[in-house]
Amino acid sequence: MANARFAAKNVASEKRATKSAPLWLGSALIVLLLLVSAFGLYRYMVAPDQNSEPIGGPIELPSTQGDFSLSQLEEDQLAVVSFGYTYCPDVCPMNQAVKKQALTQLTPEQRQRVVPLLISVDPARDSIERLREYTGFFGERFIGATGSQAQLEDIAERYGVIWRRVEADGSAMEYTIDHSASLYLVNREGDIVQRVLYSPTAGALTSALKTHLEG
Repeated sequence: MANARFAAKNVASEKRATKSAPLWLGSALIVLLLLVSAFGLYRYMVAPDQNSEPIGGPIELPSTQGDFSLSQLEEDQLAVVSFGYTYCPDVCPMNQAVKKQALTQLTPEQRQRVVPLLISVDPARDSIERLREYTGFFGERFIGATGSQAQLEDIAERYGVIWRRVEADGSAMEYTIDHSASLYLVNREGDIVQRVLYSPTAGALTSALKTHLEG
């Protein structure tokens, strides 16, 4: 009788182990997927193009405030440039919010010397009117700009920006865009004064702006 109870107990234990094995396997798979996703996000949100150092240079594009050019900036002004698109669900609105928050940490005189600029890499959907509506949510000083595919590719290459279209089968959006998410402090000559890595908080951008505006 004791042997029968022992055997029954073993069978029950084996059944529990068999049931729990897929759970452990599923957890391991989830961790692996998260690691792969994190690497992908780093590649497109933080890492610059490893094939070339960002050299900056002119930015001349149609914008929400007419034809925009870095050469229009005053001698003591800086543009805070980011690349993205208005249908971006998270990174782009966060970047604009970070710019807005950083501006609040500056003196009124310093704020006048900062030009927040979003360059859309989705010209098929982001018309100037669409960009005007989008940037208007963040403040009247915000400028949205875009251009032809050739113009965008030229600027992106010079600024070390990468992006790629990702088809979204079955979605009303049709596609999303993976893209670099760094912020660039750029002067009127097109010199990249500083590159600020993507962050959901404004500390790094605020510090960079104060350093260069007070220097």
